[in-house]
Amino acid sequence: MRKKKIVIRQNYLEKIPMRKPEIAWTTDEQGIVTLEIENKGWANRLAQLFFNRPKVSYIHMDELGSFLWPKLEGEKNIIDLGVEVKEQFGEKAEPLYERLARFFQILDQCHFIMFK
Repeated sequence: MRKKKIVIRQNYLEKIPMRKPEIAWTTDEQGIVTLEIENKGWANRLAQLFFNRPKVSYIHMDELGSFLWPKLEGEKNIIDLGVEVKEQFGEKAEPLYERLARFFQILDQCHFIMFK
């Protein structure tokens, strides 16, 4: 007799994003968040030595990303964050949940966040 594989699927928007603690960031006077990513590893070391690549990369977020980044404390899911974005930006944020899903996918792929 075969055992059935149980697959639990979670809605992506129900995930709870959290900033990685090792990611340094600052906010300027306009409220724009800049992530400071240290380029580590042997490949980055070679690129720094031979191609004048920087030791630290600065990633400047847009208005929506700068609004969300400080809120990524592992307490709210993407749906709840979307409600706050809608209140702050209104129609300017549309299509809201498609944009948020893509935003968090990019942050996850770059290893800037983790999900609780």
